[in-house]
Amino acid sequence: MEKMIEKQILLLAYAPLFLCGIIMIGKLDPEEHVMEDDPQYFAWEEGGIMDTVQQTIKTLGWESTDEIDVEIGGTSVSGIDVGEEYNKKWQSPIGTRKYNKDAFIIIKNLSRTPFEPSTPMEEFKPHHQN
Repeated sequence: MEKMIEKQILLLAYAPLFLCGIIMIGKLDPEEHVMEDDPQYFAWEEGGIMDTVQQTIKTLGWESTDEIDVEIGGTSVSGIDVGEEYNKKWQSPIGTRKYNKDAFIIIKNLSRTPFEPSTPMEEFKPHHQN
């Protein structure tokens, strides 16, 4: 009887694991180089693009509290409504974004963008008037 009760308690203790179908074996600590073998993440290689970006940010004196905006340049968006039937090789539906081969990344520091509203000229005297 005692063994049967122990089995029931054991079963109840592990029931959530069996119901979920997940049993985790191993550690839950994040590993430092999880993606290093994946060619998709080449930017994070030692001495890669992200190191260059970090060094450039340091050179510019940007801070972690600055508002940073990342955009993509060198793109085009279709503005022509081609209808239901169109040549898919040469046309694309309205609003479709295409990235050119020479597309580039823009990193802006919005916190350091100087904003000075334009002021009217004190006296307008064109040099070409008599």
